[in-house]
Amino acid sequence: MSQAKKMIGLMVVLGMGLFASGVAVSQSNDVKDAIAERIAPVGESCMSGDDCAAAPVAAASEGPRTGQQVYDTACHTCHAAGVAGAPKFGDAAAWAERIAKGADTLHEHALKGFNGMPAMGLCATCSDTEVMAAVDYMMENSQ
Repeated sequence: MSQAKKMIGLMVVLGMGLFASGVAVSQSNDVKDAIAERIAPVGESCMSGDDCAAAPVAAASEGPRTGQQVYDTACHTCHAAGVAGAPKFGDAAAWAERIAKGADTLHEHALKGFNGMPAMGLCATCSDTEVMAAVDYMMENSQ
């Protein structure tokens, strides 16, 4: 084989190697960027379909949220569909036996958890007062 053909072959191999490493670095950076986006602190990322230009979360100084506001932002996840045995919002039959136990019992179950209901309904931003208001809202609309 001639010296020129060997040089051309070597250059092709080196060129392919450089191209492949460039693609690998590019993919590596894409992966790193995707990971960084997924683990961004709360409030710094936006999920597909979210309206990221929405009004900011109400400041704590504005007072507690209403029962409907808490239901709409947290409780509806389970109570709209009856997830894990949650009584569906507005279903009088599903709520009747629970309501008969009294508001204090339902408040305690919502705050501390009961059966499939996790404590605070997993609402990390809710106060006890807000959770109890949400329970009251669901009871009032399910009788």
